[in-house]
Amino acid sequence: MTGPRVSIGQHSIAGAKARNDDSWGVVVPGPALLATHGIAMAIADGMSSSEGAKEASESCVKSFLEDYFCTHASWSVKKSVGVVLRAVNGWLHAQGQRQHDSERGMVTTFSGLVLKGGTAHVFHAGDSRIARLREGMVEPLTRDHRVRIGRGREHLARAFGMGQNIEVDYRAEPVEAGDVLLFTTDGVHDHLPPAEFASIVAANAGDLAAAAERIVARALENGSDDNLTCQIVRIEDSGRPDEAGHVRALAALPFPPELAPGMRFDGYAIVRELHASKRTQVYLARDEASGAMAVLKTPSVNFEDDPVYIEMFGREEWVGRLVASPHVLKVLPPDRPRRHLYIATEYFEARTLRQWMDENPRPDIGAVRDIVGQIAKGLQAFHRKEIIHQDLKPGNVMIDRHGAVKIIDFGSARAAGLDEMASSVERPRLVGTIDYTAPEYHLGERPTDRSDIYALGVLTYEMLTGALPYGKGFANARDVARLAYVPAWRVRDDIAVPLDAALAQAVHKRPAERTEALSAFVADLNRPSPEGGYERPRPLIERNPVALWRAAAVVLAVANVALLYLLSRG
Repeated sequence: MTGPRVSIGQHSIAGAKARNDDSWGVVVPGPALLATHGIAMAIADGMSSSEGAKEASESCVKSFLEDYFCTHASWSVKKSVGVVLRAVNGWLHAQGQRQHDSERGMVTTFSGLVLKGGTAHVFHAGDSRIARLREGMVEPLTRDHRVRIGRGREHLARAFGMGQNIEVDYRAEPVEAGDVLLFTTDGVHDHLPPAEFASIVAANAGDLAAAAERIVARALENGSDDNLTCQIVRIEDSGRPDEAGHVRALAALPFPPELAPGMRFDGYAIVRELHASKRTQVYLARDEASGAMAVLKTPSVNFEDDPVYIEMFGREEWVGRLVASPHVLKVLPPDRPRRHLYIATEYFEARTLRQWMDENPRPDIGAVRDIVGQIAKGLQAFHRKEIIHQDLKPGNVMIDRHGAVKIIDFGSARAAGLDEMASSVERPRLVGTIDYTAPEYHLGERPTDRSDIYALGVLTYEMLTGALPYGKGFANARDVARLAYVPAWRVRDDIAVPLDAALAQAVHKRPAERTEALSAFVADLNRPSPEGGYERPRPLIERNPVALWRAAAVVLAVANVALLYLLSRG
């Protein structure tokens, strides 16, 4: 995937004013960032009543165009830009406050756009503008934040640097090759009708710089008394790859041959096979250059012509390199050219959580809490990068002989940043294992971090009881509607009510009612039981056997009377 491609034209003048407080720019990064982050473009208009206007607009545009490309590739555009813009707004506001003089404040409008995966992500505050020109029609992508104060006078209602916090408008719009994006400050768009923008761009289609210059000149001729800036970006390629190109990129490396102990493969000596299934093979290998042990995971030749499988296999390595945690399996970056498709990871001697559960059918609750706490730390590392694991289960958790826990297998992971990168390969909606799959997957709802919390809740319930919280996993929407939660204390008698309540909330059918954070779930699990230990709802025969037998006697007496009455009537 090479990412989007654009043509650019720009022009800016001070106009009737002594200085130009506008700032603008476009950054087209190198191939790697182009694929993961796209292209960033922006315009800003410093508030001329403040002496720091130019510095404010320049700081806003420069921070956006530089810092955005330093954010995590797994983050969504919205999250990445949000982090950058909150930081620059806080800095501008702090600088203005230090001046102790409102005339020297640093306030600016800002309109930014990220073009990624065939989508225009628009961010805006103030009255600079972004519009899309398509087939001769100009469509605004931003709205002015102005307040009318009477007699035709207006002032900005929202801008960067105005306050400690900033509300930024966001919208995502699909775009296509041939679309033209128009970035203007109010000195231009307040003095030129949309139709004239369209006609000037059409007349100068081969020279966007000339088009931008002509638009500025026409606004000046129409009486503009402000700074005038126009930036034109024509989309030549929106960044949506064709299916053949996408699949070719994923399948560029051939599948490995069948490996066996003693074989040499891409600089590794194969020691032994660790695991094999219909989908993958896993081998212990020694790096011949360093002597270090590693694990090689290879794809099954059964899926050599399956683009969905190939994409998910490639995604596992991509995600593994992004997520760093002592509780997540480390994916090893290649230090030499690869000739085949495989994944290399760290090696450590361990057993699966499923094996641990088989060996510990009624484990100590403290041991379960420790394991769950480590799994939660691993999941937090995913969630910080806006990645959902989506296939947490006993077979995907490893425990070494010292009790250290690591999450493995990221092929089903959902990364916000990856989802924004257009793909012609239709990914499956259900990717996890039914017993641990949250209800929202079956109801057509978008999964969130709480979907992983549900899986962890099921895992915890199963570790403690050997059973599943709803008797079985959800196979479809009908199961979601009819299956009811089975209290854990009914399955294991030493589970306290507070512990069961923590489990019940973690596996709640409705995500909004589910435990909202992994840290909260771990805290709930570790909350001390109230005085009295493992009190739980008990049947009446345990709580008050005398009252039960009295009630039974009354019922029998009434039944006997009723029977005698019926017999007496014949």
